Amino acid sequence: MIHGIHHVAIGVPDFDRGLAFYCDLLGFEIVQRLDLQDFELADRAVGLPGIKAKMAMLRTANAHIELWQYENPPPRDMGAVPSDYGYVHFALQVSDIDREYERLKAAGMEFVGKPVDFGASSAIYGRDPFGNVIELYEIRDASISQIAH
Repeated sequence: MIHGIHHVAIGVPDFDRGLAFYCDLLGFEIVQRLDLQDFELADRAVGLPGIKAKMAMLRTANAHIELWQYENPPPRDMGAVPSDYGYVHFALQVSDIDREYERLKAAGMEFVGKPVDFGASSAIYGRDPFGNVIELYEIRDASISQIAH
């Protein structure tokens, strides 16, 4: 039985900067942090030999993000855009999207433009410091699926 999505994993080139962005700026909290090296079980679980990586499980009210920085095997910068195959973005449900947009923009987060009003909702795409796409999504109509506050 599948219960739902637990986390989205995000690879970053600078672990400390990633933690600062996701924890200090976006408000996630660290619930687990590991330095992986010479750990055969991890190698087997992800299907890569000789893993050397840092990992942190981050939590917010309704979801988790798993932050990774690999040293071995060497990572590749895939530079995804929203139309690519594979993981291309995750959405953070917010209230008062304009305020969150201004706060995050002032802190250095880059966006494709200003929030777009769709009537029952508003949205805008931005990027974390490493180019990963993050959508800010505000739902104003209770008939649209939303998280509990």
